[in-house]
Amino acid sequence: MSIFLILAFLFAIGSFLGWVLEVIYRHFASKKWINPGFLVGPWLPIYGFSLCVLYLLTLIESYIPTENKIVQKIILFVIMAIVITCIEYIAGLIFIKKMKIKLWDYTDRPGNIKGIICPLFSFYWLLLSAAYYFLIHPHILDMLQWLSNNLAFSFCIGLYFGIFAVDLAYSFKIIFHIKRFAEEKQIVIRLEEFKSNIQENNKKKGEKFRFLFSYRSSMPIREHLEQYTDSSSFKKRLKSIHAHIKERNDTKK
Repeated sequence: MSIFLILAFLFAIGSFLGWVLEVIYRHFASKKWINPGFLVGPWLPIYGFSLCVLYLLTLIESYIPTENKIVQKIILFVIMAIVITCIEYIAGLIFIKKMKIKLWDYTDRPGNIKGIICPLFSFYWLLLSAAYYFLIHPHILDMLQWLSNNLAFSFCIGLYFGIFAVDLAYSFKIIFHIKRFAEEKQIVIRLEEFKSNIQENNKKKGEKFRFLFSYRSSMPIREHLEQYTDSSSFKKRLKSIHAHIKERNDTKK
């Protein structure tokens, strides 16, 4: 079984399962149905990439210098959690610095760093790493062997990545529109908050609720952005950020 086929399968499964997990978590956290991430379809690439990394990290288990199997696994799960936290930090930082978009926000969480990572979610990644190790990893090769013996498998994987590529191109086109607006205003857009704003505007206009294609609307994307930045919640947060920056600068003096 080629490593490419394994990683392609893991990326597809991880992206979808991660999306399902985030949808459920956000619904319980905000009582709203929100399509997470910047893509319109049911997938989160960061989870797919992370699952591939978890698979590769299992290969180092035998090199962990301890004879105690329990300690060995605990160390492995800690390493996995640290690596996924680093992936989360890098991905979040790239979108903030390069795209002027915040995909998630841990600002209200204790010990957070730039609102991108925090100890609580690093602990969640440790738990998910353990769940992957015990529930998914032992069955990966068996699943792949069964799927590879079916001709439809290659077609389904190809179809998945074909649709994913189209979604990626479409979504990045919208993201670049948001980026230009954010650069003009010298702000950072909270993507999920912005999506909620689009849903509210569509509801007021009597348009149907769109869960997957949450960017679609009869109103141009720039008008939605203007309304979003004019909202009282956005202005309040912006004022709080400016006050924090001023306080930090005064402290340095």
